[in-house]
Amino acid sequence: MTITLLSIFRRREGMSHDEFVDYYENFHAKIGEKVLPGYATRYVRRFTTPFGREADEHDADVVMEIDFPDQNTMEQFFASVQDPEIAAMIAEDEDKLFHRPEMRVYLLDERESVLPPAR
Repeated sequence: MTITLLSIFRRREGMSHDEFVDYYENFHAKIGEKVLPGYATRYVRRFTTPFGREADEHDADVVMEIDFPDQNTMEQFFASVQDPEIAAMIAEDEDKLFHRPEMRVYLLDERESVLPPAR
């Protein structure tokens, strides 16, 4: 059974949304691409834009999803990133990008409805 982690992050103060997306894709995502292989089966970033209202200072700037094939593999991944060198690399880069006090991570329990085809 696939395990999905959903993370909701806000950019650090003083960084524009465009700067955030650029840095995330050109630097931070590369760390994920380095440490996730062998553990994760999917790594997706969904950058957000407020819809139907003006942006709020507490809005998320990215919703990230990581899929693992099972609980054991996810636990092995988190054990691997506890290596002091890897943990320091991730934390240092997160400080450049995210408002860390508001970082949120969730395990998803997905339920899907079957809908008729769209018109």
